[in-house]
Amino acid sequence: MSKNDLLYNTQLVVYMNYLAHAYLSFNQPQLLIGNMISDFVKGKQKFDYPIEIQNGIMLHRAIDEFTDNHPATHQAKQFFKKDYRLYAGAFVDVVYDHFLANDTNEFENEKALNEFAQKTYLTLQNEKVVLPNRFQQMLPYMQSQNWLYNYQYRDGIEKSFGGLVRRATYLNESAIAFNIFNNHYLEIQHCYNNFFADVKKFAAHHLQQF
Repeated sequence: MSKNDLLYNTQLVVYMNYLAHAYLSFNQPQLLIGNMISDFVKGKQKFDYPIEIQNGIMLHRAIDEFTDNHPATHQAKQFFKKDYRLYAGAFVDVVYDHFLANDTNEFENEKALNEFAQKTYLTLQNEKVVLPNRFQQMLPYMQSQNWLYNYQYRDGIEKSFGGLVRRATYLNESAIAFNIFNNHYLEIQHCYNNFFADVKKFAAHHLQQF
């Protein structure tokens, strides 16, 4: 394993919550690019991109704000809040993608999920020249390890939790979070069920404002 491989396996190999942002781009390539890179674009850097990508960046941020303020998310955070305080929302974001990956109302089966994942990677690869450097460096790992597809598995969520901890300043373990996820699986799934239709409707409406 090279030094660079070690770096990405210990710091950047973390699934995070990319699936929902990809899915809520509604099959619009430029919107998808912006939605996926938003966390890598700071301040006025967004104006370096074409307007369609800027719209995706802003859509991502609007989705994040809507998610954070939704009553179902507030309820889901309570499971993690005692042990993880301000990071509770980050864990909820990850588990929401797990339930989305397994939501047959959105992905009929594993094949549909994988086809969506592969289409997303292809779109990102085709626009690689406009991606921020850090996202470019991460993309091969996202694709080769099929992050978007692997959200459906509990061990994928466990790896994502571990990666979240490695990237966070004030976290040093994720085992408790994974136990919380498993022990309150149905309750958190209920929160997702009460949330996702609302965020999908919100994102579609927000898109009409562009």
